[in-house]
Amino acid sequence: MEDGRPFCPQCGAPQIRVATPELAPVAAGVPSADIFASDSALTPDTLNTSLSPAIVWPSALRTSAIAALIAAMIMSLGLMVPLLAVLGAGFLAVSFYHRKNPAWNVNARSGARLGAVSGILFFGMAAVFETIAVAVFHSGGQIRQKMLEALQQAASRSNDPQVQATLDRLKTPEGIALMLVFGLIMLFVVSIAAGGLAGALTGAILGRRKRI
Repeated sequence: MEDGRPFCPQCGAPQIRVATPELAPVAAGVPSADIFASDSALTPDTLNTSLSPAIVWPSALRTSAIAALIAAMIMSLGLMVPLLAVLGAGFLAVSFYHRKNPAWNVNARSGARLGAVSGILFFGMAAVFETIAVAVFHSGGQIRQKMLEALQQAASRSNDPQVQATLDRLKTPEGIALMLVFGLIMLFVVSIAAGGLAGALTGAILGRRKRI
């Protein structure tokens, strides 16, 4: 066959030439499997999570949710009062995220932000758990009875007619509903403040250790 002829002069078969690409040289001493494994591990999400000095909120929200879930479950089991539970949520959120992201520039301010977020998540999870407990165990009557007993004790300590009238109005179903709403608002505010405080303290301690 002569070069450049597209067909064989004897049988007429087409002459096809396929150019194969040259393989890129492999680094000396590095197995190809290790190169592919390292390339697949360096995803943008991994780089942003492990090397960013600022808070990467998608990852931080997951960490805060885990911390809030642990604290809310412990509180629902009666092993910890709500204030200590939300403080623990702020501590765990900052500790978990700092361990997951060692390059994070942790300090009191960033820790307070992360702790406040964990406090908000804790409030939502605690409210859901308490609602489920009331629906499953029918503990709504017990809560109402405890509130009435607290109002009765408060009324026995005062002889002021205006105070007595106010407490009598709170004993009505509308008054009890108002007290529940007010209690939820207070729990929400306390959750944010306590979570932020615990996060700030934890961030300040971890930041000082990191600088040392």
